[in-house]
Amino acid sequence: MGTVLSDSAGLPLYTYSGDQPGATTSACTGGCASAWPPLMTSGTPTAGPGVTGTLGKLASGQVTWNGHPLYTFASDSPGGNPTGDGVSGFHLALASGSSAPTSTSTTKAGSSYGGY
Repeated sequence: MGTVLSDSAGLPLYTYSGDQPGATTSACTGGCASAWPPLMTSGTPTAGPGVTGTLGKLASGQVTWNGHPLYTFASDSPGGNPTGDGVSGFHLALASGSSAPTSTSTTKAGSSYGGY
């Protein structure tokens, strides 16, 4: 399917179908955010090699990709196989600029302070 985005620790990144592109806040809060921690940054997010799409951030500091807030999954481990694709409306974020079912490879995206 493509290369899966990951954070600097090697955790796969996900988008949530409940978020609207271009929204100013995340739809995943409370218990949802405990299971699906938002990817946060205090700097300007930048992508690693091979990543296409637009990175940005919400006022809260949550990183967005093509207008969709990004999340990790509490059940995933760094460098391990992604386990959250298709769970509760979450899908892996692919470096090609789309969301899709599970992929077999990952690439890290970076930020101005050494990774996110």
